[in-house]
This record gives sequence, C-alpha cells and structure tokens, in this order.
Amino acid sequence: MLKAAKTLLLGGAVTVVVLAVVLPTSRGQEAKRSLPLSLLEDKVRGGWAAQMIGVSYGSAYEFKAQGKMYTDPIREWKPEYVRNSIGQDDLYVEMTFMKVLEEKGLGAGMEDFGLAFRDSQYGLWHANRAGRDNLRKGIMPPWSGHPKYNEHADDIDFQIESDFIGLICPGLPGASNELADKVGHVMNFGDGVYGGMFVASMYAQAFFESDPVKLVQGGVQSLPYRSRYAAVIRDVLRWHEQFPQDWTQCWQRVEDKWGKEDLCPDGRNRPFNIDAKINGAYVAIALLYGQGDFAKTLEIAVRCGQDSDCNPASAAGPLGVVLGWSGIEDKWKSGIEAIRSEKFSFTDYSFESVSALTLRLAQDVAKANGGAVQEQDGRQMLVIVAQQPQPPLVLEQWDAAGPLPEDHPEWQ
Repeated sequence: MLKAAKTLLLGGAVTVVVLAVVLPTSRGQEAKRSLPLSLLEDKVRGGWAAQMIGVSYGSAYEFKAQGKMYTDPIREWKPEYVRNSIGQDDLYVEMTFMKVLEEKGLGAGMEDFGLAFRDSQYGLWHANRAGRDNLRKGIMPPWSGHPKYNEHADDIDFQIESDFIGLICPGLPGASNELADKVGHVMNFGDGVYGGMFVASMYAQAFFESDPVKLVQGGVQSLPYRSRYAAVIRDVLRWHEQFPQDWTQCWQRVEDKWGKEDLCPDGRNRPFNIDAKINGAYVAIALLYGQGDFAKTLEIAVRCGQDSDCNPASAAGPLGVVLGWSGIEDKWKSGIEAIRSEKFSFTDYSFESVSALTLRLAQDVAKANGGAVQEQDGRQMLVIVAQQPQPPLVLEQWDAAGPLPEDHPEWQ
C-alpha cells in the first residue's frame, strides 16, 4: 500500500496532479461473511460469461449512435454470436494482468503490470495505445497513463478491462480499489482510473448484493466524492429516482449536462465520445433501469449509444455475478459450450481456465484480507471479512492542457 503521495502542479490547464492514489490504511469492516466455494465458482463463471455475452451482444452497434439514442431494431440473439468475444480487447487485455497475478502473486506492483503491458503484441487504441507507447519509450506507470504524457487519460480503456479485479475481490471493494490503483495507472489517470474502480467495485459487491441500485450506490462510494466521475453517477442515481420508469428521461439529462465533456482528442467538440464518465453513466443507467433483467439491461446499454459493445459488457458483468452461471438463461449462455476451452486472442486463457484462475485468486485475496477457507456443515466455505467501499484519499483531476511535446526534455 502506498504510504504517501506527492502533489505536483504542472501549470496550464492541469488543475490537480498527483503521482499516485493514496488508499485508506483502515477500512470500515462488517462481520465475516461466508460463501460456499461452489457458489463462488458459479458466480465467477457467471461474471465472465456475462461479460462475454455483453460485448458480443453489442458488437454490431459500437459507436453507431453518437450523442443520441440507438433506436433501430436490435438483432435477435443467437448463441453463436458469443464467439465474437474471443477476439475482443475487453477480454484479452485484462488477461495480460491476470497473467501477472498468476506468475507474481498478489504482491505484483505497478511496474510489473506495466512491463507486461509494454510487451503485449495485440492491437490497442486510445489510452491503452498511448500508455503502451509510453512504456516502450521508458515512461513507467503512473506516468504512462498521466495526462502529462497521455492525452487519452480519461478515456474508457481501464473501465472496460477492470472486470477481473472485481471478480477476484468477492465482497472486498477496498481490495479491488487497491489493485485498480496499480493497474489503472498503467494507461489512465483520474476519472479514467475511477471508471475502473467503479466497475470493479460493483463486481466485488455483487457477490453479496443483488439490488442494482445498491450496486451503483456502492460503486460510486468507491470514488472520490469531488471527482467528476462520481458527480455523473450521482446525477444518474438522482434522475433514476425522479424518473424510475423511463430511462430515456435520465439519458437525456445526462446528455444535456455531460455529453459534451470528452478530453480525448478524437472526441473534443464532436459527437463521438469515448470518455469514461459518459459511458460509465450508460452502464449505470442500464443496471438501474434493467432492474435485474438480463435482456433488458443489455438492450438499454446498447440503446444509450457511444461505446455500445463495451458498455453492455460492463453492465452485464456484475449482473452475471448476481445471477451466477446457473442463473443466466440458456438462451444467452448456450453458445459458450462450443468455445469454453478456446483461448482468447493473444492469451493463454480460455473461459474454463480463466474462471479456474479467478477462483484461486479470489481465495488468495480473501485470505490476504483476513479471510480463510473453512469447512462448515460438510461444505468448503470461503470466509470473507467484508469491507465497505471507501474512496482513495487523493483526488486526481485534469483539464485539457495537452501532453508535453515529444521533443521536451522530460520525455527523456
């Protein structure tokens, strides 16, 4: 855990810049909770399956609607569509970091994740691409994701690849924030990191919480209150309470207030918006108005527009943990059987092997946070010292000053 942080003002339009997030050394804790290992496995498999289904469901609509709702018909789901997930960056990027944890354990540091990412060979875009380019120039995290060197720092990238963090932190949103701090700064900063913390926290809490409203509330509690990302999600919660039956009313208010905020150079003053905050709002809208219905959650996430393959994956994933593999209808998951042992592109992992690794890591994380595996009434149980979500202590925010020119001495 980081013990201190340095505040560095860079001038220009950068308002607050810190070298690292400082996380609380003591977290509010509840009584111990127990989860049968068989149920833990079911929920882990449900989370991975739902993410695969979500990204495949939305793949045909990615950025088809920019700054507007998607109103055309959505194709009827066919089981074979889930094969699309094998080649999706949402999945293969996060497995790079799973590999680090498998090889180096929970003590892996920010540099370990950065080096593994540097050496990857798959195609990347936006913050991921800029972060990896920085790493290959010798700019290590947290600077590889910093807006001083990475003008995509608030983009969606870490948000769409943080799922594994929540899956290995059952009931432990504090632990998920600590790991998200390490991984997220490889390619993102500020709200770009907070998007991953938000999604991972919802996954972590979904092992014991089924109410989508409480999942979203818990997710935003894992973020600094004064961050713009947290403000967006609080707005979504408020407008959902005001218009509980009409997601389009909520969407329109989000669009009116936040739709033009995109610091990505490809989205400034354009309908295209890959900012983590607006797409995170769509994830929250889908979960809140989906009301636990898998099909409804997927459809709303697509109809919100913008990055509408990543957003259904981020919304369906926590819901998949709630439902578990056994609770996802066969019409959605039946296609996974044909590819369950097929490796995701650029990885050593299949659905089966990554689920098994996740199950092992979840037990390791629980034990590292005071838990244990015990036998109770003839069943193997994972005992978890439950954690309340708490935000990082240091706020990271920036404005569009742009990165240093590449001939600047500090690039050396």
